[in-house]
Amino acid sequence: MPRTTNRLSARTVSTLTKPGRHADGGGLYLSISSDGSRRRWVYLFRWREPGQTGAGKLREMGLGSASTVNLARARELATAARVHVANGVNPLAVRDVVPEKRMPTFSEMAEEVVSSLETGWKNPKHRDQWRMTLTRYCEPIGSVPVDQVTTEQVLAILKPLWPKVPETASRLRGRIEKVLDAARAKGHRTAENPARWRGHLDHLLPRRQKLTRGHHKALPYQEVPALIARLHQSGSISALCLEFAILTAARSGEAMGAHWSEIDLDRGVWTVPKERMKAGREHRVPLSGRAREILAGLREVSQGELVFPGNKPGRPLSTMALEMLLRRMIVDATVHGFRSAFRDWAAEQTSVPREVAEVALAHTNKDKVEAAYFRTDLFEKRRSLMEEWSDFCTRSLCPLSAHLME
Repeated sequence: MPRTTNRLSARTVSTLTKPGRHADGGGLYLSISSDGSRRRWVYLFRWREPGQTGAGKLREMGLGSASTVNLARARELATAARVHVANGVNPLAVRDVVPEKRMPTFSEMAEEVVSSLETGWKNPKHRDQWRMTLTRYCEPIGSVPVDQVTTEQVLAILKPLWPKVPETASRLRGRIEKVLDAARAKGHRTAENPARWRGHLDHLLPRRQKLTRGHHKALPYQEVPALIARLHQSGSISALCLEFAILTAARSGEAMGAHWSEIDLDRGVWTVPKERMKAGREHRVPLSGRAREILAGLREVSQGELVFPGNKPGRPLSTMALEMLLRRMIVDATVHGFRSAFRDWAAEQTSVPREVAEVALAHTNKDKVEAAYFRTDLFEKRRSLMEEWSDFCTRSLCPLSAHLME
């Protein structure tokens, strides 16, 4: 026997596209407009006014948009209306229905998502990147109600970026998907996510080639001294920051975000707090003579807390400042690649144990048993190593030293 009530399911509601009324039973219907743009719940009942005869006139009562009222809530509202009818009360007169809330726009939903996620991000750069991409690139859908964002709109944003900046485009797609998933979780959407990759956009956009992880283009370590000499001649903040990053084998973000409160020039130690480290652990960096010389010169003219300030007061160098410097110098390498150059030099030109070089790079020991017993940061051994690395890198600055090393 066919069911007379609860005929629809949540999945059916989210996938139905045929215009018309779709009965759930007991007078509750999902009504879809002829163009499919409007989906709402309605309750149909017969009402006979005082003095009227017969079964009464068929009346329709709106229960809200299907994008904001889910199936369970629609059934609750229909049940309440049926009780009124049974008690001789016109439900339209009492309107025991919660007024429809205004649908948030995509921009409003994106801001809500970023605000909820940012507490779990260790690096403020993630927050800035999320906000920038979801604002700058998603401007065409920023004012669109979050339940009306379509596949065509998402594709219009992604297609121009896909071949030019594939990594940015891929991350943007994932962020749009996250925002729309959050909208659905909060009951603002019922339709499928138009930014979903598998089984959806993977049929509409070319598949990206997988990048080989862990291989940043590096300058051969033999060529680093010549580059250091060129940086020394420049003397710009970007050049000093890059030289400092090379001499300390630090990641670019760690160097660009350095604060004077982290620096102890007297002891020759730079202590990077765990909040700014990839592994989430404090890292002590022994400063070589040349690294201390760079810092001492900057300290004399410093007017803020940042060691390497950008053009805007209180702001660090741009995240692309060092990469752009290498491009202008026509150096075919990445900033991160200098860490590889340091590692190759340490392996080929020194006799230090492997773990000393790995700690110098702030790499995490993947052997959990070994890591549990290995509690020292080998600071004094690393001090000797970093001084030797500095001597190698700066040998082109001193012709006599270079001659003796030959």
